[in-house]
Amino acid sequence: MVKISLDDGSCANRTVCAPSFLKRIVGAGAVRTGKIPLCLCLSFLPITTLVGGCGTEAPKPSAQAEVKLAGPAVPDEIQSAAESLLGRETQVLLFGDLAKNGKQQFLAANVVPKTPTNNLPGTIVTRAVVVENSDGKWSEVLRCDEHLKNEKGYLGLTPLSEVTGWRLQYEQSDDKGLQLYFTPLKGVTDSHVLPIGVRWNPKTQRYQSLDRAYEHFLLESPSIDTARSRLR
Repeated sequence: MVKISLDDGSCANRTVCAPSFLKRIVGAGAVRTGKIPLCLCLSFLPITTLVGGCGTEAPKPSAQAEVKLAGPAVPDEIQSAAESLLGRETQVLLFGDLAKNGKQQFLAANVVPKTPTNNLPGTIVTRAVVVENSDGKWSEVLRCDEHLKNEKGYLGLTPLSEVTGWRLQYEQSDDKGLQLYFTPLKGVTDSHVLPIGVRWNPKTQRYQSLDRAYEHFLLESPSIDTARSRLR
């Protein structure tokens, strides 16, 4: 059963919160009503998740996600904090008031270089973190490695089996802040599942995953074993 946080600040007037690249592929109407074309549903490969659900082919990243524009230089303090968590081969992708909560955060990842064996579109990562500065101390508030986790446990919809690579996409919203989309990959082939949406929940004051309509926040599971047991 899907555990949904009822005080999650869901979209007003039932406006669908799906990422813009998903709306462009299947249409806003299809996402809003859940009527995803059958031909797209048939392209899925099975993947065991905390909460199962039908989706479409994983959308291609938008042009904005494909092109990495030159931005301000990463402060040494942020780069050092990122490397202390993920090692020297760490890229800081974004920094600033990402969650629109008045605190400085940064998004960093171990990005897989483009090679003949890695020609998947978008940014492919093996690990990623969102880190927040609270009272002068940097603390990890979201981690993506084999699973998606925060300080409370495993995020809803995270795959039960270990994931070795993810396609990372993100959007910035003036009112909701950073919106992340993680698509689990299998080997060097696309897994053809919907991205897992993750956003800052101002009610709970932490990053949580969203349901398949990208409207409601999902509660965490304290352990992956608990999740497996519950699904049985």
